Amino acid sequence: MVVPDDGPGQTYRIYPNVRLGTNVQIGDFCIIGLPSAGKDDTEIETVIGDDAIIRSHTVIYAGNRIGCGFRTGHGVMLREANQIGDDVSIGSHSVIEHHVQIGNGVRVHSQAFIPEYTTLEDGCWIGPRVVFTNVFHPLCSKAKTCSKGATVRSGAKIGANVTVLPDLEIGEYALVGAGAVVVANVPAYVVVVGHPAKVIKRVTDLTCPYSLIDHPYTLEVAKSP
Repeated sequence: MVVPDDGPGQTYRIYPNVRLGTNVQIGDFCIIGLPSAGKDDTEIETVIGDDAIIRSHTVIYAGNRIGCGFRTGHGVMLREANQIGDDVSIGSHSVIEHHVQIGNGVRVHSQAFIPEYTTLEDGCWIGPRVVFTNVFHPLCSKAKTCSKGATVRSGAKIGANVTVLPDLEIGEYALVGAGAVVVANVPAYVVVVGHPAKVIKRVTDLTCPYSLIDHPYTLEVAKSP
């Protein structure tokens, strides 16, 4: 990785109207500030905060506003007009579409798909190959009008290979088990599994399978009603 400069041998591209914080590291073959179709490359500002690490082959479109401590894996695609907080990590080969809201401390693992108009609140955790959707009827003539992604509340955790249907809410500190298909709102502090996902217990009922600690989510236990 290299710290951005204008010297010879630079292997990434930074478009005009990109504002980088201090100590930003950019890997080979990254593209930062790419304008979307029909936009001029100086029309929309892109902001990335201090101490970001943007690994090779990441593409970040124009109009993103990203906080400090941002991290990407390799080959991340980040479309335009997203609002991203501090200390956010996006895993390799994940796709974040446009107009997505991501809070502070969010972790998105590798190969996840986050479509437009999805909200990920502070501290939530998205496992590998999770797929969110945002249209009930693809190719419907009104599909663009009613597109709406899910809202994942603070501290919720979504396991690997989960599919989440449009316009749903995953409650605070809820846990969605691996491979589940979420077709209805998930209440706060519950565990859901299956296809369709159903509540099987509360997060406070979880125990460590290796008897290392009493409860794996101490903070959630303390906050749970």
